[in-house]
Amino acid sequence: MRILLVEDDAGTAAEVSRGLTGAGHLVHHVADGRAGLMEAIGGGYDLLVVDRMLPALDGLGLVRALRAAGVATPALMLTARAGLGDRVEGLDSGADDYLAKPFAFAELLARVHALGRRPALNAEPSTLRVADLEMDLLRRSVSRAGQRIDLQPREFRLLEVLLRHAGRVVTRNMLLEQVWEIHFDPKTSVVETHISRLRAKLGEPSLIHTLRGAGYVARPSDA
Repeated sequence: MRILLVEDDAGTAAEVSRGLTGAGHLVHHVADGRAGLMEAIGGGYDLLVVDRMLPALDGLGLVRALRAAGVATPALMLTARAGLGDRVEGLDSGADDYLAKPFAFAELLARVHALGRRPALNAEPSTLRVADLEMDLLRRSVSRAGQRIDLQPREFRLLEVLLRHAGRVVTRNMLLEQVWEIHFDPKTSVVETHISRLRAKLGEPSLIHTLRGAGYVARPSDA
């Protein structure tokens, strides 16, 4: 599984990351709630392991924001607060499981695997749409108003990421990670160049909008 670990304690993060990686999982770690929220909204994760007490945005707020945004990725919350009320509050926030610190890694791993075995709540869509633009993920085709649009593989992936988050902001860093698999800022205009080419191919009125200082959003022009 691809797991997002949101944990500000460096020792705990290192131990959990090492153990999960050793069990065959891919782990990406961030150290504050706001970064965790942006990563999780970006999608592509099978499971979230989230500490309750985090800087910038706590674990409860992070999970609530994800559920409000329609992100249903299973979440396991870690916390030093193990009272009944705390556990209920964590589960009510949208977390799927709750594990008190300190914990044995074997129990953490068992809970991770149990969450991983749960069936998805919703089937993966095979068609993505915004206005008169349609992307068929099975046929790998794109059309607008019934007219086929030929895209290069990278352009197709870029549009797919934008359409999967239609109506929501996708940051430049999210696009670098999900389209180019670059996990740092290369200080180039690769994203801007591809966005410009994609807009030209999709035609008018534009369905990809730039929000200065935030990123890009796919939505109808009159939305």
